[in-house]
Amino acid sequence: MDEAVLDDILGPRLDWSPVSRPNRAPLRGRFVSLEPFDADRHAKPLYRASHGDNPDPILWTYLSYGPWPDVASYQAWVEEQARSSDPLFFAIVPEGGEAAGQATYMRIDETNGVIEIGHIWFGPALQQTRAATETIYLLAKHAFDDLGYRRFEWKCHARNQRSRNAAARFGFTYEGTFRNAIIQRGRNRDTAWFSITDEEWPHVRSAFETWLADANFDADGRQIRSLKEIREAS
Repeated sequence: MDEAVLDDILGPRLDWSPVSRPNRAPLRGRFVSLEPFDADRHAKPLYRASHGDNPDPILWTYLSYGPWPDVASYQAWVEEQARSSDPLFFAIVPEGGEAAGQATYMRIDETNGVIEIGHIWFGPALQQTRAATETIYLLAKHAFDDLGYRRFEWKCHARNQRSRNAAARFGFTYEGTFRNAIIQRGRNRDTAWFSITDEEWPHVRSAFETWLADANFDADGRQIRSLKEIREAS
């Protein structure tokens, strides 16, 4: 079939080449560093952040694993995940602190330029902080700007309203729900899909950077404008 006809039917041909996979290298920002899992460095502080005196009561509810009975069993799990390249696990380390959460790149498709982030949890010290927001910004920026991916995905249990709210706050677009997607912890899981595309990323990136800037926070560290307000105003 003639190329011009195919362009009308399928859209224009892309100037596209496969991209690289993310490496096991740190991603560093102003408020946080994402460090590839290292059991010796990260297991104990991550265990404290997730199993300590004041743990998040629903942290493990929507994940397919955890909690662990003791730090030794958790450290063995971290050692196993540290050997994985997909998912590629990072410890979230706030500036001047110790590891307090985790995130991954996963379902990495360099041929089509699609990458997902998942296995995300923020310990209490990270929740509702600039470090938590910068974590998602760093993962997206590296995927789009450094590696050249076309699509950045977020998926979660459809009943996980906290995760759904976070995806919307960070600028992901809800695309729909895959019903009866998997069986997790012996129960059905419908999976909600969200994404940011490379066409959308410049606008989303600008909002992240404006929100993270010192000018967006008052003397007590409270935000002046929300991410949503910034995106909608620009």
